[in-house]
Parts: sequence; structure tokens; C-alpha cells
Amino acid sequence: MTVIEMARELGKKIQQEESYILLNTAQRAVEEDDELQEKIAEFNMKRYELTQEITKADRDDKKIEELDKVVHELYDVATNHEKMVAYNNAQDEFNEMFEYVLHIIQMSAAGDDPETIARPEQGGCSGDCGSCGGCG
Repeated sequence: MTVIEMARELGKKIQQEESYILLNTAQRAVEEDDELQEKIAEFNMKRYELTQEITKADRDDKKIEELDKVVHELYDVATNHEKMVAYNNAQDEFNEMFEYVLHIIQMSAAGDDPETIARPEQGGCSGDCGSCGGCG
């Protein structure tokens, strides 16, 4: 089996991971929630209006302040929605797993033993700079 074939197999395995399945389920729940989608669309529209007002030469600071308040309120409503919270948590869990997979591949390509590569510490740094060129 070639490395490319192995990568394709790895891709299939990733899609079978619980965190991947959970993320896709949560994403579908967000996409299928019409009320939440309306809030997201409204947020995007108000954010666009705010951007347009800020860039005007004769901008209205009072209108900017009002739009900014509305944008923040809509953002809070959308991000605190139960389905969006579940989606963000699922995304974090998937990202953690995926970053570990990438870390193993990167460190292996740098010559480390794939069997002994530990999960990277917060920020993606294992603390061992021997085979890393990322900081300097």
C-alpha cells in the first residue's frame, strides 16, 4: 500500500471517528433549524450594515453605536443557542483529535518514532524542540 493509499484509508477512518460523526450531526442540526438560521442571517445582515456605516465618509456615530449593539445582541443569541453550543463543542473535540493526527504525521516526517509521539501540549508544542522548526 502506498502512502497516498494509506492517507485515503486514514481519511475514511477519520470519517468513522465519533467526534467526526458528532460534528456532522451537530452541523446538520444547526443547518436545519430555521429559527437559528434566521438569527444567523439577521446577524450577518446587521454586521454588513455596520461595516457599511463605519466606512462611510459622513458616518453617523449614533447609528454605528445602535448597529453595534444589535450586532452584539444577535451574536450572543446565535452563539448561545443550544444547537450552536453543541456544534462548537463538537468542533472543538474534532479539532483536538485532528490536530493530534496531524502532529503525529508531522513529527513522524521529522524523524520521530510514530509509536511514541505524545499528544501536543496546549498551543501545539510538545516542548521538545529537537525536531521542530516552528518557533524560531
